[in-house]
Amino acid sequence: MNARRRTLIAAALVVGLAAGPVAASGAVAAGRTPTAVAAAPAPVFTSPPNAAALERAIAGLGADHPHATAALVRVSGTAGSWQGSSGVADIRTGRPAMEQGRFRAGSVTKTFTAAVVLQLAAEGRVDPNRPVRDYLPDHIPAAYAQVTVRQLLNYTSGLPVADGPGDSFQSQWEHRFDVVDPRAQIANAVAKEREFAPGEAQHYSNINYTVLGVLIEKLTGTTYERAVEQRIAKPLGLRHTWVPGRTEVRIHGPHNRGYQAVARPDGSVERRDVTVWNQSDRWAAGGLISTTEDLERFTQELFAGRVVPRPQLEEMFTVPQVRDISGKEATRSAGLELKRLPDGTEVWGKGGGRPGYNTGIGGVRDGSRVVVYSVNSLDAKAITPSPVATAVVMAALAPQEPGRSPLPGA
Repeated sequence: MNARRRTLIAAALVVGLAAGPVAASGAVAAGRTPTAVAAAPAPVFTSPPNAAALERAIAGLGADHPHATAALVRVSGTAGSWQGSSGVADIRTGRPAMEQGRFRAGSVTKTFTAAVVLQLAAEGRVDPNRPVRDYLPDHIPAAYAQVTVRQLLNYTSGLPVADGPGDSFQSQWEHRFDVVDPRAQIANAVAKEREFAPGEAQHYSNINYTVLGVLIEKLTGTTYERAVEQRIAKPLGLRHTWVPGRTEVRIHGPHNRGYQAVARPDGSVERRDVTVWNQSDRWAAGGLISTTEDLERFTQELFAGRVVPRPQLEEMFTVPQVRDISGKEATRSAGLELKRLPDGTEVWGKGGGRPGYNTGIGGVRDGSRVVVYSVNSLDAKAITPSPVATAVVMAALAPQEPGRSPLPGA
C-alpha cells in the first residue's frame, strides 16, 4: 500500500471517530465542550497479502533450481493471511516439501534469547543498565567491567569475536561435529583487546548472545535450553520449537533436508546434504529449531506484547544512536533489526542462516502484516541475501493485485 493511500485511510478514520462519539453523546446540545476523542492509528496494511506475488516468489523450487530446493512461507495479520510451500523435501526422492517441516532457524534464536533476558528484567532479576560483570564475575574480566547487559542485547559491547574454524563453507564442514563449550568461547573472546569502547559503535556478532545465554543460566538456575522451553515455547504452545542439546546433530521429526552447492573440480556442482550438523557453537545465538507455524505465532505474540511486557518490549524496538563498524547507521536493536520500505514504513524482524537453511521473521509493529519463511537455500551463509528469501519478503509486503484472491485455492 502506498503512503498516500494510507494517509487517506487514516484521515477517513479520524473523521469518522471524531464525529461519531460527539453526536452520540449530546455534549454540544447540553452546552458542554466536547472532549476530543483520540483516533487509533490506521493499520499500516489494510489489503490482503498479494497471493500472486507470493506464488511467483517460490515457484519452480526443487533439485534443479539454482538457488533453493524448497521454501515454506506464512503471511498473516489483521489484513489477511496466506501460506504456501514449494520444492522438495529430499532431492533424491523428489518428495514434496513439508509445510510443517522443522528447520534450523539460525540467528532468529537471538530474538528468543533477547525475549528471555527482557522477561527477567521485567521480573527485576536483571538490570539492563548494570554491567554484566556484576552477574558473571567469573566470566567477564575487569577489562570489560563497563559492558552492560543492554550493550550485549544491542551489539554495542565492543566484545571481540571468538576464534572458530573460519567462515568458509569447507572449514565449517570439516568441523561440523565439533562440540563447543560456550564458556570457552567467552574466555577466548575476552582474552583479546576490545574492538571499541562500550556503547560507541555497533558490531553484530554472536559472542554477545553467547554471554546472554550464560547469563540466563545464572539467573534462572537452569539450562538455557530449558529456560527457552519454560518461558516461551510452552506458554505459547510452540510444540515444535526447541534448542538442541550440545551433542545433538539431527533435526528430530519431519523436516526438509538442507543442501549446500559445492563446486567440483570438473566444474559441475554437488548438492551436498548438510542437514546433520552440530549447532553448539551457535547455541543461544543461533541453535534454535522450529517451524513456520510456531515462528508465526511467536512473532504475532511478541509484537502484541504478550511475550515481553510492554515497558521492556521497547528495548526490542529501540536502535542505539551509533554507527555500525562499517560506518553505516546502526539498524539492530535487542533481538530485532529495523528496515525501512521506500515509502518510509518501518519493518522489524530477524533473519538467520545455517548451512542449508535461511529463516526470517518480521513485519510491521501494529500486527497488520507478519511474514515468516524458511528457505532451503543452496548457499545459506552467503554474504548477499538469498534471492528467494528476498523475493518472499518483497512479495509479502506488496499490495494485493486487483482481481486476485488472497487465499490459496479460493
